Amino acid sequence: MSVLASAVEESRLAERRRALRALLAQPVLSARGPDEADFRRVRRFEAELREWLDVNTGWRLTVDASAARLHKRVAGDDATRGIVDHRRRPFTRRRYVLLALALAVLERFGGQITLGRLAEDVIGELGDPRFASTGIEFALAGRDERGDIVAVVRLLLALGALRRIEGDEERFVEAGTDVLYDVEHGVVGVMLQTAQAPSMTLEEAPEARLSAVVEQPFVDTDDARTRALRRIITRRLLDDPVLEYASLTDDELAYLTSQRRAITDRITEATGLVPEVRAEGIAMLDPDDQLTDVRMPEGGAPGHLALLIATRLAEEGHLTRDALIDYTDELCQTHASVWGSTIRARPRAELADEAIGRLRALGLLRVEGDEVAARPILSRFRLGQPVTIGAGV
Repeated sequence: MSVLASAVEESRLAERRRALRALLAQPVLSARGPDEADFRRVRRFEAELREWLDVNTGWRLTVDASAARLHKRVAGDDATRGIVDHRRRPFTRRRYVLLALALAVLERFGGQITLGRLAEDVIGELGDPRFASTGIEFALAGRDERGDIVAVVRLLLALGALRRIEGDEERFVEAGTDVLYDVEHGVVGVMLQTAQAPSMTLEEAPEARLSAVVEQPFVDTDDARTRALRRIITRRLLDDPVLEYASLTDDELAYLTSQRRAITDRITEATGLVPEVRAEGIAMLDPDDQLTDVRMPEGGAPGHLALLIATRLAEEGHLTRDALIDYTDELCQTHASVWGSTIRARPRAELADEAIGRLRALGLLRVEGDEVAARPILSRFRLGQPVTIGAGV
């Protein structure tokens, strides 16, 4: 019986681990569609997950009949954490505005909506005089503006806030052909991530209102400071590709030094991530290669290009953006027969910036003005001296 009980408990822990991993990979899980199995796991372990997340990260978990939502708060100020489209291009300022207004439109709309109607209502919202000074223009005029609203819709489809009934977004971009969707109000309603409801904020100035809705009150006691340090370190180990000691404050570094084994053991037990501890910092590695949206190395021409640029930067230490653009052009010619015409037809600056963005998102380099510099962890991509195996045999 003890062996059976142990096997049952291990199976249960594995299912709970899968539930937490699903939330870390996608903080919004819909009760319908491809996320249904993960949603059911989260709902099964809701109480345990909520307690673990509250104690170790301070992230809030909400679960209802429609969706599970992990309200994550990033520990640092990382410019690479923005939304990207299906081609990994960062959302522009206009797309962020369209996303916010689309959610406002969907919140009060009925059970179905067309892409054209969504765009029209967003245009109506932009008619508010308060938007006049923002410089945001959107009239659904031309392919670029249709592409912007489609990028927003594709994000909402991926999150389960919309479900396509009929039509195709690409045809809307090319010819304006409409698309019909079901609106999942339960998912739309949990999209907003704030510490308090905007309607409860008394501030008038935009910057002050933003601060008021996202900042959480802090009681300055010994227990509160210890809890805050534990949450900050755990968030960064879960969320960042690598946690460099140099990026920590003195208090954070002292806490991590004394509690490193306990923190990493808790993360490993809860998620299956494995710590890699080096002189420069710690990375929590995923043996299953699932808990990342940017892989390194990665197949395909863009992934190969990023790997070659990483190797060059690991050897040189730093290069200018122009030098990397020239190197990208050189690589496109060298690997012309392998990479094919599609990538070689793209502008070299665009390809270089895409590779730089990928490596920056992984914490492998930093960008300061026109200079791109390797971080210490990038040294793992430095080529060593060739060794002849089996010489003399």
